[in-house]
Amino acid sequence: MSSIVSLHAFTESQQQLVQEIAPDYKLTIGKAKELDPSILKNAEILVGWARNHADTLLDPDSKLKWVQTWSAGVDYLPQAELSDRNILLTNTSGIHAIPISEMVFGMLLSMSRMLKQAILNQASRNWDSTDTAMSELHGKTIVITGVGEIGTATARLAEAFGMNVVGVRRSGKPAPHVSKMVKMEQLEEVLSEGDYIINILPLTEDTKHLFNEQTFSAMKTGACFVNVGRGATVQTSALVKALEEKKLSAAALDVFEEEPLPADHPLWGMDNVLITPHFAGSTPHYSERAFEVFLENLKAYVKNEDLPRNLVDYSRSY
Repeated sequence: MSSIVSLHAFTESQQQLVQEIAPDYKLTIGKAKELDPSILKNAEILVGWARNHADTLLDPDSKLKWVQTWSAGVDYLPQAELSDRNILLTNTSGIHAIPISEMVFGMLLSMSRMLKQAILNQASRNWDSTDTAMSELHGKTIVITGVGEIGTATARLAEAFGMNVVGVRRSGKPAPHVSKMVKMEQLEEVLSEGDYIINILPLTEDTKHLFNEQTFSAMKTGACFVNVGRGATVQTSALVKALEEKKLSAAALDVFEEEPLPADHPLWGMDNVLITPHFAGSTPHYSERAFEVFLENLKAYVKNEDLPRNLVDYSRSY
């Protein structure tokens, strides 16, 4: 009997749905470290990924044909090996649109309305009503790099706040709520227009350290930078320099090149930096939304049809 192995928990009703759709498959659920390696080796469909068992999963005798990750990013998977084996790879891209777009605006409001400083003042019982550094989002220009589902959701909120929305994406294809869309080749041109620069890019060979000294120099002086994409798309030393030299007025960062961010890193001590521990996509609805992606793909897989949701293009690494 063919096997589905999920490294993520399914509710009883979810398990029942899987068995109804794929009655000829045995479903096994458990953590990778608790499963016998032979179970992983015999899995035709794997939900999640077990980094410490990659050799087993990619063994020449492995039966693996499809990996459904529980994450949007797939830069941590051995894509070259998966591609060589013709193993299908799908991710959960799209399920993060609501929590991450809301996080972006929480960050923007914190920076524009001085909420971080207010919290610090509250902690020290300091009544300081000085508001000279406050600003408004209304009328400002937001540049969203990486306009997929998260970027589109962010653009919708930005439009509601009365912001001018500029988008950057590889195809340059228009998107709802984006008044101006350009291709990646025009990135530096539009960076000079942005009061707020939002990075939602995946990590690929093309995007690694895309935000570097040159791109930060291209930004408008006083711009605010937000990274909820991937840490390694930003050259951290260049970001620190841009903040120290006041090229950027502030930054809000959920992801970093090195995680956890080392306790002695200079970013921790910067008053104009807001740091969150890579939890922008967290939501109590995460598992149910990820399961919906898997279930839709499973329905197609058992019918030997093309997978409809989030099939990774190995040539683009996302």
